Amino acid sequence: MASKNKQEWRDTTLAATLKRAPERKDKFDTMSGVEVDTLYAPEDLADFDYARDLAYPGEYPFTRGVQPSMYRGRVWTMREYSGFGTAEDTNQRYHYLLEQGLTALSVAFHLPTQIGYDSDHPLARGEIGKVGVAIDTLKDMEILFEGIPLDKVSTSMTINSTCAPILAMYIAVGKKQGVAPADLNGTVQNDILKEYIARGTYIFPPRPSIRLTTDIISYCRKEVPRWNSISVSGYHIREAGSTAAQEIAFTLANGIAYVQALIDVGLEVDYFAPRISFFQTSHLNFFEEVAKFRALRRLWAKIMRERFQAKDPRSWMFRFHTQTAGVSLTSQQPLNNIVRTAWEALAATLAGTQSLHTNSFDEAYATPSEEAVTTAVRTQQLLAYESGITDVVDPLGGSYYVESLTNRLETEATQYIAKIDSLGGAIAAIEQGYQQKEIQDASYRYVKETEEGKRIVVGVNEFVSTFPKITGLLRVNPQVEARQKERTAQVKKERDNGKVEQTLRHLEDVARGTDNTMPAFLECVEAYATLGEMCDVLRKVFGTQKEFLAF
Repeated sequence: MASKNKQEWRDTTLAATLKRAPERKDKFDTMSGVEVDTLYAPEDLADFDYARDLAYPGEYPFTRGVQPSMYRGRVWTMREYSGFGTAEDTNQRYHYLLEQGLTALSVAFHLPTQIGYDSDHPLARGEIGKVGVAIDTLKDMEILFEGIPLDKVSTSMTINSTCAPILAMYIAVGKKQGVAPADLNGTVQNDILKEYIARGTYIFPPRPSIRLTTDIISYCRKEVPRWNSISVSGYHIREAGSTAAQEIAFTLANGIAYVQALIDVGLEVDYFAPRISFFQTSHLNFFEEVAKFRALRRLWAKIMRERFQAKDPRSWMFRFHTQTAGVSLTSQQPLNNIVRTAWEALAATLAGTQSLHTNSFDEAYATPSEEAVTTAVRTQQLLAYESGITDVVDPLGGSYYVESLTNRLETEATQYIAKIDSLGGAIAAIEQGYQQKEIQDASYRYVKETEEGKRIVVGVNEFVSTFPKITGLLRVNPQVEARQKERTAQVKKERDNGKVEQTLRHLEDVARGTDNTMPAFLECVEAYATLGEMCDVLRKVFGTQKEFLAF
């Protein structure tokens, strides 16, 4: 006889089965520690209202997606985060990726560029071209995009503390190609707050850094209107060890801080909000990740409409790029990473991402080889053109489990945001070490559970076996450092150094005042001032930031 409700089913049908064969463990939970019930049924959505909680795709609160037709109209933008060695090395890789069917580019910069040092600086020694491409001057950027028409290719650049001079270089390259700034299309990360929380490539204290962030957004809204001038990043927060709810909350709390900062400088919310974008990870627990993306969309829509009184529906839309989880990759049995990446990508696409990067199977060892990155590209293409997932919008919508988990993550994230508000907002909370401490605690719990065998990582703490030594790894040629230093020296020798000094003095004057810094950066860049020279000016004006320690 059929059960009338979930509890009756639990007491009869399930109980009889468990008496014969108990469940394999006492507790089932997501990788974030959210306890999972045996079954989800209508009782788990007792207060569920379709129009309020879901609605239709393309309509507030956008739980089911920001576009009515989603991938039936156009599949997601396919990117591969890439950069290594010199600009010539990376330019060659970009041409290869475009030939393999990528529809956009994503630039990885080496560490000295990310923290404002030229390749000839003593602190850059041994780091040239290792985790990204070396960019010291406009000359490097010109080579990086040689033969790539910037009016036809969308470019994403993961750059934060040095975002302003790097974006100025990109604009200058476009002008040299005959492409007006208004015709450039792409994204800069420009999310400095998450650097203090999780990633660490900051230079200046938070408050002057926020000034640079708002300068970029204000400038782009007027001069580069097709550009996404900020991509608020939860990716690095999750990579540092946060839970899914923390990823939601800390990302959106940073977003709130940026919106408020722009309002405080006199901009109307609907003027800039439609160009705010986001960058999230897709991690291992499939259903938790699907629910996370849906909760992010719904919660951001509520924040923008209710908290900031945005009127334009585009201002309510949570548009996001996804990268599969770097921390889920293992050096043991590396081909397993292809499978991990595939289902992480599947979660992101089923949840309606606008753009996707799939990690390469050898990234636990090195910058991706050509073979590995090709496999990563093919993973996206297989999902897009063979799996059938692009035929239906939000196919998991209405699942009792997915909707219940979406609600739960939204509730937990809302509580975190309220706590951050009580501490004075995201910046004040960062200065108190709140987000850092929460992430450290979550990361410690997960690592401890893995080391104790409570969480299985295939090939690492269970199902361990020997595996063939991985071959064909990409290694950066040691001569890259010498070649890059030579080019930077040559640029300094051939440029008009009097003009460079003049533009740097103007940048200092602007930085000490209140005018937008972007035009001054553009002047410096076009005079071939180096990245390090521009950042040294700002170090003198703004000072530098030491780490906010939290124990």
